[in-house]
Amino acid sequence: MPELPEVETVVRTLRPQAVGKRIAGLSVGRMRLRRPWRKSWTPRVVGQTIIAIDRRGKWIIVSLDTGRLLVHLGMTGQFRIHPSAAPLEPHTHIVFDLGATQLRYRDERRFGSVDYFADGGAIAKFLDARLGPEPFDLEPGPWRVSLAESRRSIKAVLLDQSVVAGVGNIYADEALFVAKIAPATPANAIRPAAAERLRRAVVEVLTFAIDCRGSSIRNYLDGTGEPGGYQNEFRVYGRTGEPCMTCGTAVTRVRLAGRSTHSCPRCQPVR
Repeated sequence: MPELPEVETVVRTLRPQAVGKRIAGLSVGRMRLRRPWRKSWTPRVVGQTIIAIDRRGKWIIVSLDTGRLLVHLGMTGQFRIHPSAAPLEPHTHIVFDLGATQLRYRDERRFGSVDYFADGGAIAKFLDARLGPEPFDLEPGPWRVSLAESRRSIKAVLLDQSVVAGVGNIYADEALFVAKIAPATPANAIRPAAAERLRRAVVEVLTFAIDCRGSSIRNYLDGTGEPGGYQNEFRVYGRTGEPCMTCGTAVTRVRLAGRSTHSCPRCQPVR
């Protein structure tokens, strides 16, 4: 699933290509997405100009003259600019015609969605009900409180979007390695110094991953069709059985919070 660095990269690459463009037409495929597009939205969107593209957690917000589009990439979604003359790729579900170019939403597994909100307050309410603070805005005090109140593993807490928005499986594993914390550690057992170390590690890892334009390990591409590069920088994620880059111990994989979880048993000992 595209996580914060991938979504942020899509947003940054779409802005120069789409902001300021007028949506001259819109077409929707026959296959339903996880949240289906409503026919009544089409006349509200056509004729509008894209005035901004932003990110909140793993969601993309496309602001129009009136209203906003809310896009989620799900597991396999792509939101990309194409020349209008380019053939449609399989699994393309929604096409926004911008004239010489088109903004196309493609999703092989159809776990993603594109929604229209007529009111900015409604979209804020929708997201705030589901998302905690951005990792870059997470204050030490509330972060420590979130950990102290939970008996779940720290890996599960990192994946909880209501605690911190945008972190997914890849970057949770990577941040825990940087912070030297075992993923199965109960959140309420983490001492303040380690909690702060992890908070900083999350920001460090996400910032570096954004600089690398995200991770392309399956079908992720940015808004112009280019892959990311952070997959070449993984410390533990996806490296089961390979030597730890710090100590040489074999990286292990277990299942936590329903997700494959990678760590170094020596650098991240269970305490």
